[in-house]
Amino acid sequence: MVRELGFMQATLAATDYPPSSVHTLVELGRRDSLTAVELVALLGLEKSSVSRMVRKLIEAGEIEEVPNEQDARSKKLQLTAQGRQTVCAVDAFATRRVGAAMAHLTEAQQRTVSEGLGHYAAALHTERLGTGPTPPAPLDIARGYRPGIIGRMVEMHACYYAKHASFGQPFESLVASDMAELMGRLHNPRNEVWVALDGERIVGSIAIDGEGEGGDAVLRCFILDDRARGKGAGKRLLAEAMKFCDECGFRATRLWTFKGLDAARKLYEDVGFTLEQEQEGEHWGGRIIGQWFVRPGPVNISA
Repeated sequence: MVRELGFMQATLAATDYPPSSVHTLVELGRRDSLTAVELVALLGLEKSSVSRMVRKLIEAGEIEEVPNEQDARSKKLQLTAQGRQTVCAVDAFATRRVGAAMAHLTEAQQRTVSEGLGHYAAALHTERLGTGPTPPAPLDIARGYRPGIIGRMVEMHACYYAKHASFGQPFESLVASDMAELMGRLHNPRNEVWVALDGERIVGSIAIDGEGEGGDAVLRCFILDDRARGKGAGKRLLAEAMKFCDECGFRATRLWTFKGLDAARKLYEDVGFTLEQEQEGEHWGGRIIGQWFVRPGPVNISA
């Protein structure tokens, strides 16, 4: 990657400047202005090296010194009009080179590259500064239907249960049918769905089917992608669903699962579900112990 992007050359990105100078211009373009001290910390270079580089860029007309309103003893560095043009040219060069390479990848592969490089860059930054691990960015929780939701719910269920319970095509087909049918009933205000989002990608889901027997709600579609685990998304999705059930005043909320999914069971029990019934049976090519859980609705004080 270093070779292909030109970092082995004396100059970078079709400019007359070495990589450290181009990096300086790009960072100034992102931040409007920086002090020399901030630039040293940002680039990870010696103070003397940064001073020589800054002097050359000033002489070349790319950057200029301006008064520092926060500290009269120092000055800030910012791009000149020429510097802004140079940064625009660098951005255009980078977009062409990277875009041309990414065009050879599928959309999924592009996401993998982007996320992987982001995580690796953050890890390198943490290691250089000697700080603790950077906490993962929280996932967004969104309510309601969105394009692609049925396909992603089916995919997450199929992949997870194939891996952990050896369920195959019959299970995936049943999930697809059930999810499509439920999404077709979201016009009823007693039915709802929520998703966890990593950017624009759906990485978790949960739904409430409010048309259960006897006025009960049924919790369905609760699943997390591997990339969402350990980020609190399961608790947040479940909390949204339970809040909805309480606001709607359902007599009870029920769910079906099977024995062995201990992490999910703990989440259910933490929000008030209790095991009501267990029964062994044959499902999707294997014997499992089915479990029915129930959570009472809010107490009607006026009654």
